[in-house]
Amino acid sequence: MSLDENNNETENSTPAEEPKQPETNTAADTAAAAKDAAGNVVANLLALKDSNPKVFFGGVGAVVLVLGALFMSGGNDAKMPVHQAKPIVVGQNYVLKSANAYDQQATIRLVAVPGSMAAYDDTEEADREGCKHIEQGTPVKLIQAQDAYGEKNVFAEVEMTSGECAGKRGWALAINLQ
Repeated sequence: MSLDENNNETENSTPAEEPKQPETNTAADTAAAAKDAAGNVVANLLALKDSNPKVFFGGVGAVVLVLGALFMSGGNDAKMPVHQAKPIVVGQNYVLKSANAYDQQATIRLVAVPGSMAAYDDTEEADREGCKHIEQGTPVKLIQAQDAYGEKNVFAEVEMTSGECAGKRGWALAINLQ
């Protein structure tokens, strides 16, 4: 075979088809496929409901029982941590520290009458003056304690032992004494 014959054969023969590139699915195609699959599942379930209602409702009941068992089980009997009030002794020195505040800049309110903690209006700027809002960490001396709400030593009368309010007295919650 000559070189020319060889060239003619390659020209006359059908060229091999190139392999097709895989088509990339777009997000819209994927969403449409998921919607069709969900529609098929719903259609199959409705067909099962019409053709064999015992199996359909039995399956629904089984799913409800499994979910109910999951929701009712678990957890534990561990108690939530609760602040334990330490016993306080009249005449002892303490430091004011709020048991309920995470902010170290928070102040502790001292009032003239025990039990009036929620009965004050804190909107006036003049209320912030005069040793009514004491910084945390201020040393105090316990003068007396008062019971309330069936609990022992709920309120404490304290006297400031240092700073610009030294010698001033006021009532605070006993849990604020550390």
